Amino acid sequence: MLDRIKSTYLFIKTEGTVSTAQVAEEFGITDRTVQRDLHVLEYNGLVCSPYRGKWKTTEKKVKAS
Repeated sequence: MLDRIKSTYLFIKTEGTVSTAQVAEEFGITDRTVQRDLHVLEYNGLVCSPYRGKWKTTEKKVKAS
């Protein structure tokens, strides 16, 4: 699960603003699973949703190894 969340974060960071459906398609998972993963990222201040259903990364510094 953590690998998927990390991959989701890196995908959004690379692509810019993405939709929930784009993330689901990229990783072959359901929209609901994407929403749960995005909630974890949002809770930790790593992504935000400036528009309904669209996600982008925040300016928070992250060390991704």
